[in-house]
Amino acid sequence: MSRRELAALAAVLVLLALLPAVGNNYVLRVGTTMLMYAVLAMAWNFIGGFAGYPSFATAAFFGLGAYAGAIVQSKGLPAISAWIFAAGVSALVALLLGLAVLRLRGHAFAIATLVVVELLREIVNGWVSLTGGGMGINLPGAMTPEQGARYYFYAMLALAAITYCAMHAVAIRRLGFGLRCIKQNEDAASMVGVNTTVFKSLAFMLSAAFTAAAGAVYASWTAYIEPADVFDIMFSIKAIVMVLLGGAGTLLGPVLGAVAFLALDELVWRNFLTLHTGILGLLIILLILFLPMGLTTFSWRTALGSWRPAPGRRT
Repeated sequence: MSRRELAALAAVLVLLALLPAVGNNYVLRVGTTMLMYAVLAMAWNFIGGFAGYPSFATAAFFGLGAYAGAIVQSKGLPAISAWIFAAGVSALVALLLGLAVLRLRGHAFAIATLVVVELLREIVNGWVSLTGGGMGINLPGAMTPEQGARYYFYAMLALAAITYCAMHAVAIRRLGFGLRCIKQNEDAASMVGVNTTVFKSLAFMLSAAFTAAAGAVYASWTAYIEPADVFDIMFSIKAIVMVLLGGAGTLLGPVLGAVAFLALDELVWRNFLTLHTGILGLLIILLILFLPMGLTTFSWRTALGSWRPAPGRRT
């Protein structure tokens, strides 16, 4: 990371850290949600952006992390320890799942990860003695609404910063190089010495760990979870759309995509409540069509230049 990028990142973190001093609970809730989706998008970037594997398992690991964290927290484990525990459990599950699903590619891999979401949801629904089944789990809360809004905003901000640093570390090291080789041509990468099985497994585990940590923080934040809520497939779809919107395989793309997606979502929801979903989908399709490499490739100079009249043409 260059000094300029480091300074810009530090400035953004400082500005975000000051938000609780000037924002009310609504602003902090929107900010916490935005940071949570930024974590999900960055986590998906490990396996989907760098390695090019279209994973829909975000909802699976988000739900698994939420339940793993909630269960041990309800048994008396402190919240931060519960979040770390949830990340570790999900990384282990991703390692075991990866032995099977990472042998697949393309559409087959995508469908297999969709099945994982439904499989984990049914296990949680059926294991009533541990998870509460469809009734969900309540978590104890000892904070006032104002204290909780500030605490979980900072918790999600810290998690987003850690996820970004991990993504940057992967991108500049051999793991990132190997994953990009796999994305370009997996067979060729294997022939030149890239251990594709190990690299893909590490990317899948990192993706699962950070997604699960976000799920565990979400469970503590909302103080109540149920299977239909935390295993919602929209978590997977939104994370993918955000990365495509911002720029897959880039460092800033997932963050920009999450901010742009949620800003558009909030804007359209406020002004076109009944047509919200249709208009939001149309806007995202247009953005992806005109910026196929994502918002990170957007240039004001190029955009303004495209509107200038051709030489010799009357205006």
